[in-house]
Amino acid sequence: MGEIAGHLLNGLSIAMTPNNAMWLVIGSALGTVLGMLPGLGPTTGIALLLPLTFNMEPTTALIAMCAIYYGAMFGGSRSSILLNVPGDGAAVASCFDGYPMAQQGRAESALAISAIASFIGGILSTIAFVLIAIPMARFALRFGPPEYFVLMIFALAATAAISKAALLKGLIAMILGLMLSTVGLDHQSGMPRFTFGLSELQGGIDFVIVIIGIFGIGEVFENLEHIARAVARPVQTKFGRIWISMEEWKRCMWPILRQTPVGFLIGILPGAGGTIAAMMSYNNEKQISKHPDEFGNGAIEGLAAPEAANNACSVGAMIPMFTLGVPGSGTTAVMLGALLIMGLQPGPLLFQQHPDIAWGVIASMILGNFVCALINLPLAGLLVRVLAVPGRILYPIIVVLAFLGVYTINFAVADFVLLTVLGFVGYLMKKFKVPTAPLILASVVGGMMEETFRQSMMLTSTSFGIFFRSPICIVLWVLTVASIAWPFISEARARKKHEAAAAAR
Repeated sequence: MGEIAGHLLNGLSIAMTPNNAMWLVIGSALGTVLGMLPGLGPTTGIALLLPLTFNMEPTTALIAMCAIYYGAMFGGSRSSILLNVPGDGAAVASCFDGYPMAQQGRAESALAISAIASFIGGILSTIAFVLIAIPMARFALRFGPPEYFVLMIFALAATAAISKAALLKGLIAMILGLMLSTVGLDHQSGMPRFTFGLSELQGGIDFVIVIIGIFGIGEVFENLEHIARAVARPVQTKFGRIWISMEEWKRCMWPILRQTPVGFLIGILPGAGGTIAAMMSYNNEKQISKHPDEFGNGAIEGLAAPEAANNACSVGAMIPMFTLGVPGSGTTAVMLGALLIMGLQPGPLLFQQHPDIAWGVIASMILGNFVCALINLPLAGLLVRVLAVPGRILYPIIVVLAFLGVYTINFAVADFVLLTVLGFVGYLMKKFKVPTAPLILASVVGGMMEETFRQSMMLTSTSFGIFFRSPICIVLWVLTVASIAWPFISEARARKKHEAAAAAR
C-alpha cells in the first residue's frame, strides 16, 4: 500500500500542474457537451480532437482524452432526461426513468442524481483501479508474444460477439478492420501489400483516419437523413435548485453501491461497453426492487443505477488498455491509437518505464470526477442550452474539424479521399446496424497482432502448438470460445425460461 500511495501522490502532483489541470477542465467540459449531443459521444469526440493532441506532452494528451471520456459519461444522460434522446449508447437506460421524471416536473432531481451517481461510480471505480493497477501490470509481465497474440484474439472475439444477432456482422467488421491494418509496406519483407499501385497507400492507412472517418464523417452522413425533417423539441433551460431530497438519496444509495462494481467489471471485459453495463444494472435493480412496477414510470433508482454503472465501466475499460495494451472499449481503442502515435507502448512496461505518465493519468481521473461533478451540478442549467443547437449548424462544424484534423496528420490531400470513403463505410455500417467497435479495435491492434504472430512463429519453427503452451494461453482460448458461445447459450436459456413460463400458465 505504501508503494501505491507514493505513486498516487506523485501522480497527483503531475496532474495538478497548471497545463495538465487546464486540459483536465477543458476535457471534462468538452466531454460533457459532446456526451450531451445526441449521436456524438466520447468516441467521436476523441476521434475528432485526436490531431490536437499530437503537439501535447503524452501525459497532458492522455489526461485530456480521459477527461473527455468520463465527461461524456456524465453528460450523456442530459439529453436522455430532457429530450428522451440518449447522447450515446451508454445513456439509453437513462431514458427509461429519467424522461418520465422530467415530464413529472422532477427534472432537477433527475439531473442531480445522474451527476451524483456518475460521480460516486467514477470515484469508487478509480480507487479500485489504483489498487489493482500494479498487481495486474506485474501479472502482465508474464505475457510473451504467444500470450499477447491469443489475448488479441480474445479481445476481438469478445468485441465481435456482442449478441447472437450481431455476431456475423461483428465478425465481418472485425475482418474489415484487419484488412485495413494490412495495407502498406510489409515491415518484414518491405514489399507493398494491397496498395493497388498507389504510392499514397504505401505508408498504410493511418488508423486516425479510420477512426475519424467511421465515427465523425459516418455520423454526419447518417444525420443528414434527419436534418431536413427534424422538428426542434422545446428544451427546458430554467430550473429550480438542482439537488435531491434525503428520501431520494436513501432510495438511490444502495442501487449506486450495488451497480458500481457491476459496471467496473463489465468495463474490464473487452468489447462489453457502457451500454451493456447500463442495461444490466437497470435490469438488476428492477429485479430486486420491492416496487418493480415503478421502473419505467419515473423511479429515481432506475436512473441512478445505470448512471453509476456506465461511469464505472468507462474507468474499468482503461485497465486492460494501460496494463495489457488491449483496449476494453471502442473509445479506449482510439486512445490506444493515440498512445502508439506518441511512441508509447501500453502494457505492463508502461508502469515501469513511464510511471509518471501512468500514475499522472490515473490520479487525474480522481480529480476529473470532482471537476465533472462541479460542471454537471451548478452549471447544468447553462450546459443544457447546447441541446438547442440545430443540426444544420452543428454537423458542418464537425465536417470542418474532421478534414482539418486529418490534413494535419500527413498534410496529404489524398487522405481526404480515404476519409470520405471511410465515412461512407461508417454510414453504411450504422445503416445496417453493423457494430463499429470490432472494426476500430481490429484496425488498431492488427499490426501488433501480426507482429506477435510472426514473433511466435520464429520462436517455435512454425509450430502452432506454441499458442497452447502456457496456462495463460489456454485460459484465453477458453474465454474466447466462451465469449462466442455465450450469446447462443443466453438465448437458449431465455427461450427455455419463456417456454417454462408459458407451460406454467
